[in-house]
Amino acid sequence: MRELYPPIEPHDAGHLDVGEGQRIYWEISGNPAGAPVVFVHGGPGGGTGPAQRRYFDPDKYRIILFDQRGCGRSTPHIADGADLTVNTTDRLVADMEKLREHVGVDRWLVFGGSWGSTLSLVYAQAHRERVTGLILRGIFLLRRSEIDWYYNGGAGHIFPEQWDRFLAPVPESERVGDLVEAYHRLLRSDDRAVATDAAIAWSSWEAATSYLLPRPDQIEENEDPRFALAFAGIENHYFRNSGFLEKNQLLADAHLLAGIPGVIVQGRYDVVCPATSAWELHKAWPDATLTIVDDAGHSAAEPGIIHHLVEATDRFASPPES
Repeated sequence: MRELYPPIEPHDAGHLDVGEGQRIYWEISGNPAGAPVVFVHGGPGGGTGPAQRRYFDPDKYRIILFDQRGCGRSTPHIADGADLTVNTTDRLVADMEKLREHVGVDRWLVFGGSWGSTLSLVYAQAHRERVTGLILRGIFLLRRSEIDWYYNGGAGHIFPEQWDRFLAPVPESERVGDLVEAYHRLLRSDDRAVATDAAIAWSSWEAATSYLLPRPDQIEENEDPRFALAFAGIENHYFRNSGFLEKNQLLADAHLLAGIPGVIVQGRYDVVCPATSAWELHKAWPDATLTIVDDAGHSAAEPGIIHHLVEATDRFASPPES
């Protein structure tokens, strides 16, 4: 089984002013002359961390990480009252283009999982000439059926004890409607304690359901109030707005990916983003190979997911000779 590459530190980092009062954090590690790759984090609102540099051979890749608007080390942070009205998918795509130009990259490999797969697909469909390939994990097409499955009861049949924790902040009278809307009200409460409790419950739900086997340490990390406020607040904002996408947009526009090589890695028992979406994307985008990992859930940190993602980055770093 392949494992992550050893820990490395960035050799360059900064904040890029992308307008509207937003400054996104970026960093570069690995080989300054290597093949450029950009890591598109999940959530939205999850931010990046040191482990995410380790999916790539540091001798062969110029590894670019960035935190999307409102989270991680980008400013202003949602926990500090950042304006969500300027946080939309088209703006994030524009931010990626500004970052690409800022770091002096003509074309790059795009790597993303979960919401990161969503944003990567939108970016590639809009800027295909800037993409050398796509490596995607835990496919999320941001359709209403996916939102309802995960936030309106479907996944709760598999994790009933965690579902009760997710429901706990919601008044009983609001549990029969759309829980995304119920959480929207709670997360926007003027009472900071109410908003924080809701954010922790929302973030803990995802951490508790992302692994084939429980990871209490990940739940604890997601319960950090500052992280949870960004993670839950930005996710809820995007999900109640259908990701600012047209209905079924990513599959309808899959033809725009023709000619772009891709790898899709999907956990068989992914409850957060069930494998149906990966299968449908694969059928619509035959240039991509699909690997379904039979002993994995959603997280990029599952051993089988790591193995196939690192294999994919190694293949892209060393393309076959013509």
